[in-house]
Amino acid sequence: MAGFLTTPWRLISGLLGVMCLVLMATLGILLRNSFSKQNILSTPSPGPTVEPQKGSSCQKMWIGYQCKCYFISNEMKTWEESRYFCASQNSSLLQLQNGDELGFMNHIGESFYWIGLSYSKEYSAWLWEDGSALSQTQFSFPRTVNIQNCIGYYPNQRFWDEPCRKKNFFICKQQLI
Repeated sequence: MAGFLTTPWRLISGLLGVMCLVLMATLGILLRNSFSKQNILSTPSPGPTVEPQKGSSCQKMWIGYQCKCYFISNEMKTWEESRYFCASQNSSLLQLQNGDELGFMNHIGESFYWIGLSYSKEYSAWLWEDGSALSQTQFSFPRTVNIQNCIGYYPNQRFWDEPCRKKNFFICKQQLI
């Protein structure tokens, strides 16, 4: 009779043992994932803290947003040096196309960034690098801009002009195919 009574207890203790193993494995997986996320978040960023999108087709250090990749520099260059750098990466200085993109840019940091907007003496107009004109109705643009200067962008929808030879951070933009 003593052997018969121990059988249910063996079964119960066996089930409890298996449940403990499953719980320990689950806890181990959760802790490992938690620590790896903390390591990612605590790793110093080389530039402004905009999170790259998961599954993005962008190069390392580039940020994906709406089928485009953005490089936010952590190195200061003149407007022309910035333009050449972007071209060497098969991209161009930032050309803002709509309000959504402008809203996205408001989260990039607190610095002044060169963008791909310059004055064309030939057309007497501000042109983006692709030759299209700046839409005065779409973006608020300062009225007292020196046409000798180049244009940059401060987050929170502010354009500003600076001497082109001044070194600033910059933003490159690349269209995903």
